[in-house]
Amino acid sequence: MGRQTRFSKLLRSSAVLFSALVAFGVQAASAATLDGAKQAGQLGESVDGYVNLVDKNAPADVVALMKDVNDKRRAKYEGIAKKRGAPLEDVAALAGAKLVERAPAGQYVLDSSGNWLKK
Repeated sequence: MGRQTRFSKLLRSSAVLFSALVAFGVQAASAATLDGAKQAGQLGESVDGYVNLVDKNAPADVVALMKDVNDKRRAKYEGIAKKRGAPLEDVAALAGAKLVERAPAGQYVLDSSGNWLKK
């Protein structure tokens, strides 16, 4: 194998590796986590049992995360409500009160008046 051919293969392999790293980096940077979004002040816990947008200009991945988390919570609350014969809203509100209480310092919580408070 000639020197030029080995160099070309090495260059192509490096380009493929670089592209994969860039793609992974972009994906990792845009894939929000609940804790990360809360720490960044984009999402906060609410007394209604769901997470809400603190930052109305939050990126689309944070909005999608919020919807996903809330859908999962709703399903869980519905199961508990059905099992206990209680209204869904009551189960969600009980969970919300606990989640707001347990929120760490520095994160936002939405009170019953609709005001964001930083703990």
